[in-house]
Amino acid sequence: MVCNVTSLGLNGVTGYPVAAECALSGGLPAFDVVGLPDASVKEARERVRSAVKSSGFDFPVSRITVNLAPADRRKGGTVYDLPILVGILAAGGQLSLKGERDSAFLGELSLDGRLRPVSGVLPMALAARRSGVARLFVPADNAPEATLADGLEVLPLRTVRELADHLTGERPISPVPPWQPADRPVQGPDFAEVKGQEHAKRALEVAAAGGHHVLMSGSPGSGKSMMAKRLPGILPDLTRAEALASTEIYSVMGLTSRERPMVTRRPFRSPHHTISAAGMAGGGSSPRPGEISLAHNGVLFLDELPEFSSDVLEVLRQPLEDGQTQVSRVSGSVTYPSRFMLVCAMNPCKCGWYGHPSGRCACTEQAVRRYLSRLSGPMLDRIDICVDVPSLDYDELSGNTPPAVSSADIRARVNAARAVQTARYGPDGPACNAQMGPRELRTHCRLDQDCQQLIRGAYDRLGLTARGYDRILRVARTIADLDGAEDIAVHHLAEALQYRPPEHLRT
Repeated sequence: MVCNVTSLGLNGVTGYPVAAECALSGGLPAFDVVGLPDASVKEARERVRSAVKSSGFDFPVSRITVNLAPADRRKGGTVYDLPILVGILAAGGQLSLKGERDSAFLGELSLDGRLRPVSGVLPMALAARRSGVARLFVPADNAPEATLADGLEVLPLRTVRELADHLTGERPISPVPPWQPADRPVQGPDFAEVKGQEHAKRALEVAAAGGHHVLMSGSPGSGKSMMAKRLPGILPDLTRAEALASTEIYSVMGLTSRERPMVTRRPFRSPHHTISAAGMAGGGSSPRPGEISLAHNGVLFLDELPEFSSDVLEVLRQPLEDGQTQVSRVSGSVTYPSRFMLVCAMNPCKCGWYGHPSGRCACTEQAVRRYLSRLSGPMLDRIDICVDVPSLDYDELSGNTPPAVSSADIRARVNAARAVQTARYGPDGPACNAQMGPRELRTHCRLDQDCQQLIRGAYDRLGLTARGYDRILRVARTIADLDGAEDIAVHHLAEALQYRPPEHLRT
């Protein structure tokens, strides 16, 4: 007898339906799993065998063949343990699935019949909803995450015995109510703790309001990392669509839990400069998302930017333009969402003290140029805002300065600017000014005669490219939004121009 059980699989961060076809036939006892299974799926045979016996059922003494369809896609992980067990027991007549034709099953089995949580439940639950599944049986620890896929009836399982009692009607399992995040105030480091550096804080406010990429340059101890770590506190809240997109990535990486099934704050990723290109972009024999995908809808902070290898920096170029990363392998290609806000910090030279008033820098001009040459021109051209972060003098550090503006006040201005952008572009348009395309630039970044005269002179003087020109317009549009202005004025454009990379970085 053949029994088909609906399950789900993953391709990158996208789920798709999988049919576990279980057949019992005569012949010598055997247990084969086909359909391009990897080692973890093949090992399901022993887990299923032990779980069946531990749950009070008889393991069939016959030839068992399990096909995971579509058979031309490689299957990985332990998610198929439960559907294989259900299919075998249903094919042998020990379980009945007559009332579960529109149900799907997923979960890892322990040897004693308990259900263990698996990774990637949210993208699989979303795929189940798209394919018409009405009920989804998942391990109890995964149930809150599965409910994020609205429109599904999620039934939590702790043991195989619970599932059997539900199917026979002895002890029906109640669906889990949809998980709702608790309203918590934004917590974390505050910009009020940063003394001085008003110019740099203004640049970060503009960047947060428009989603622009930032490069901060300055001597050690000037506050670059300190301000970068406070940036999440001024970013706007995630929309539900953005939260689900980020949660899918974290779910695939196993970074969600029963207590925190959903990403509710914008991600902040800060990889070390020793990271490899595969660790940054994603990949491996079984491709997995990298740091730039984990930073999707959030911030990717690269401290000591020139210390990163050139291969790592160059893999950022495509995601910065397209908002996605494509990983190609012999077995196929996978596309990961990677739309993030890049924030970088660097020293002006290897020792870090070039141009410092103390004169302690011992680097030669050639050494300084060699250090800065690690940043390619195309990479710098993709950064919207470059800002110098000078060292503070004693009066600024000693507290003889007015109180700094708090993150809450900055965030209020950022949210107001983002609200203007949302109303301007609509639900189907760009999420922020940094994502404007050519059509939006023509429509919303028109320049009057005075502005055209200003940028015409800057175009030749700064050696701007077409990409650099567009980025100046995007930043100027954000500055105008923060100012509550309908059109870009000369002073908005002048501020945007001062954020272009300085000459010593471009040469």
